Parts: sequence; structure tokens; C-alpha cells
Amino acid sequence: MEKTSSKEAMKELTMMLMYLSRITAERDFKKAEDFYAWKNYDFDTVNLLESEEYIHQGRKSSKRVYLTEDGKAYAKALLEKYGIADWY
Repeated sequence: MEKTSSKEAMKELTMMLMYLSRITAERDFKKAEDFYAWKNYDFDTVNLLESEEYIHQGRKSSKRVYLTEDGKAYAKALLEKYGIADWY
């Protein structure tokens, strides 16, 4: 099996953690479409995920990020790749 680079692993793991720990303002989590995550992760990795349009940071002083549609799809694909179950 080919090894994943450290930088790629950081990106993938951060995206999966953001997705798995996502929050929403909706009452019914299962029906929610807009998700946010806290951005207490490596700044360079968060900036990389934003440059690839998987997340949107908004104001740099904000403590959370918005998960884009591409970001949610990427995270779901990563969960599948690593055999990790989603919450719902």
C-alpha cells in the first residue's frame, strides 16, 4: 500500500474531523443542509482546505468555518475510504 504524505494526511484527517464534529443551527440535524465546524486546527491546513474550496472561513477572526457542498462530499468520500461511519 502506498503511503500518504504527512501534508495530505493532515488535510484528510482535518476535513474528516471537521465533518464529524459539524454543528448546525437547524433543530433537526438529519434534515439540516448548512453545517459549520470549529476551526481549532492547524492554520496552514485550514487555509489549504479553504483554497481548495472545501470550507469557507469568512472573517479570519471567526472561530468556525462553513462546510461547502464540495467539502461535505469530500469528507464523505474520505470516510468511505477509511471505513469510518457517519453519525447519520
